[in-house]
Amino acid sequence: MTPFLTFKVILVFIVFGITLLVAMYSTYLERKVAAFLQDRVGPDRAGPFGILQPLADGVKMFMKEEIIPNVSNKFLFIIGPCIAMVTAIMAGVVIPWGNKLIINGEEYVLQIADPTIGILFVFAVVSIGVYGIMIGGWASNNKFSLLGAIRASAQMISYELAMGLSIIALIMVTGTLSLRDISVMQGGGAGNEWHMWHVVYQPLGFLIFIICAFAECNRMPFDLPETETELVGGYHTEYSSMKLGFYLFAEYINMFTSSAVMSTLYFGGFNFPFQEDLGLDPNVITIIGTIFFFAKIAFFIFFFMWIRWTLPRFRYDQLMDLGWKVLIPLAIANLTVTGLVMILMNNK
Repeated sequence: MTPFLTFKVILVFIVFGITLLVAMYSTYLERKVAAFLQDRVGPDRAGPFGILQPLADGVKMFMKEEIIPNVSNKFLFIIGPCIAMVTAIMAGVVIPWGNKLIINGEEYVLQIADPTIGILFVFAVVSIGVYGIMIGGWASNNKFSLLGAIRASAQMISYELAMGLSIIALIMVTGTLSLRDISVMQGGGAGNEWHMWHVVYQPLGFLIFIICAFAECNRMPFDLPETETELVGGYHTEYSSMKLGFYLFAEYINMFTSSAVMSTLYFGGFNFPFQEDLGLDPNVITIIGTIFFFAKIAFFIFFFMWIRWTLPRFRYDQLMDLGWKVLIPLAIANLTVTGLVMILMNNK
């Protein structure tokens, strides 16, 4: 195996491990953030400060009884959570986790794959993820599960339109679909001599994107597909053991991936202020940049959790009205203004 392939294989395992680790400890952080906002202690029994609570939850999920309803479609009942989990992990393949490392004179990019259509790949994978929810809800043969699955499908389709329009405006500014090129561009050069992050050029586009990201991840205040007060548990009502764990885990992985994509598209990715002025070794700059990238991701994950425990849940008609009557018109207006500004700038 060539050094390049060896590096890529190692990177795959590292990204896979970090994704699972972040998702696992996001459950712990979620409960601690909720406890802080509600003036409670939170988990504090399993290990120091409750740090081993995610491991205890994982053991509990594996040890719980496996129940498959007699009236369900057993094959699809098993396939549903598998699709949700696999598609959640796949999106991390095209995310640039850092710049280049120079090892023995060879350059290695901290990115598993860099297709020229990186953004389209992320959208395609996210779109497939809804099939896992829809299949699981339908295969359960439970009316609450089916209603939750239908809600999830309608919600994701509605909000993907506004999200896609906000991304088109960003693509007009950057001129590329490659996530790495977009990230590098925010570090300077390519018409960005001021080292501006894209959130400066596209503030409305970012606002639309982050609202749609909440809806895509089924997070509060858009968690209508699994609302306990109406649908028991939504699309995963009939699930138990690790099948339920896969659905819950996929939600946290999607939250991690969404935070990484937002950091890449709008907040400089692995770039950080004054990186060219430090005069450090390029490998050191790359490592520091990766640390900054994960700090940005951590901030957005905290923001997801903060919003969950702060805002109340929308009614379903309000959810759809926001998507179709507010976000999509705003996204079209943002697209139009971006186009006009670019035309005026090019004519100067």
